[in-house]
Amino acid sequence: MTKKIMIVGVGGQGTLLASRILGNTVIGEGYDVKVSEVHGMSQRGGSVVTYVKYGEKVYSPIIDKGEADIILAFEMLEAMRALPYLKEGGKMIVNTQKMNPMPVITGAAQYPADIDKKISDKVDATLVDALSLAKEAGNTKAVNVVLIGVMAKSTDIPYEKWVETIKTTVPEKFLEVNLKAFELGYKL
Repeated sequence: MTKKIMIVGVGGQGTLLASRILGNTVIGEGYDVKVSEVHGMSQRGGSVVTYVKYGEKVYSPIIDKGEADIILAFEMLEAMRALPYLKEGGKMIVNTQKMNPMPVITGAAQYPADIDKKISDKVDATLVDALSLAKEAGNTKAVNVVLIGVMAKSTDIPYEKWVETIKTTVPEKFLEVNLKAFELGYKL
């Protein structure tokens, strides 16, 4: 059976490292993996979407509306935008962090009120203050690995395999912080 995971966030949040950790872990478990990264104005804080599909044989990385088994959302508004992609019975893991998009910054729009409630009312969502856990791990940029840890717990891939992959994927100087971030997310 093919698993379909969407990773959504804002440029600079580490979605690409998260997709690399996920992809490398499932490859290590013998799955065929396809990854596709879709960048908006990612270098300007715009939307970033990564599709990761894995299974016995995968032909395309694209995930259509209503197909995602899991959506890993690094930011609340991005989670809201991704809702139509989650399949019936799918799981959403959402960082409670809010990052104002340009229309909100310029005053042309307002950040949606009660966005956490709107998401939770529509889907099975785990809301995580990943920013606080990343700070606890030693670096606010480790939000991505905290969220990977939360997601990893709901897979059938052993904890040790995830840790192995982090050790081979994350640069040495950031390794200790990322291992701690993964552990905090996994234990949540």
